[in-house]
Amino acid sequence: MHNAASGALAGRRVLVTGGARGLGAAFVAALGAAGARVVFGDLLHDEGRALAASLCEQGHDVSYVPLDLSQPQTITAFVDEGAKRLGGIDGLINNAAITYSGGKLATELSTETWDAVMNVNVRGTWLASIAALPHLRDSGRGAIVNIASDTALWGAPKLLAYVASKGAVISMTHSLAREFGAHGITVNAIAPGLTEVEATAYVPAERHEYYKQGRALTRAQVPDDVTGPVLFLLSDAARFVTGQLLPVNGGFVMN
Repeated sequence: MHNAASGALAGRRVLVTGGARGLGAAFVAALGAAGARVVFGDLLHDEGRALAASLCEQGHDVSYVPLDLSQPQTITAFVDEGAKRLGGIDGLINNAAITYSGGKLATELSTETWDAVMNVNVRGTWLASIAALPHLRDSGRGAIVNIASDTALWGAPKLLAYVASKGAVISMTHSLAREFGAHGITVNAIAPGLTEVEATAYVPAERHEYYKQGRALTRAQVPDDVTGPVLFLLSDAARFVTGQLLPVNGGFVMN
């Protein structure tokens, strides 16, 4: 992890969904290093407990709570338990998502796959946001960062349900920013490119190479490339930034 952000979010109380591995784990570790107090949720119980234990050994205030975004009641329970452990919530990273539709044409998708992806990626983001709303409002400096994807910006093929869900997350970010702005809460989204984490191990090597060569910065994207922008959007430096989408992809897609 980069050390530049060390202490920048000291005492900030942050929830992270899908924090047991991949980008989520990178966010949790970076938040801990920046002085934040973190509760993260996931349905990967062994990985979640192991990560929390490891980060606590390093002196970070991090704990794990089981979470399954496909089950609405666990979302409310996760947020309530997180607020209880932290004594409130200042930030929420809506990171958890599933792909499922990878490698299949639109004509090959089942309605069950479509519904599963939408329930986790879209409905889960909505429910986590509204569950956290009272706590973020009470914080006085509440901030939500939604993790979208640049696939929704360039229309990645053979990934329709995921692309559609991330497009929805981007649109929801705009609408939630207007609704939550009345409570002083910022809501922004980032759109990472294809990042080298466990969850993208299934992606063919030629697709990874396609991304590398298509970027203005022609190299692989790693988790540390994404943590900095997320921490910025949670910080006081971004208090007047809301409703925005920030592509973080080395220039593969540009605004």
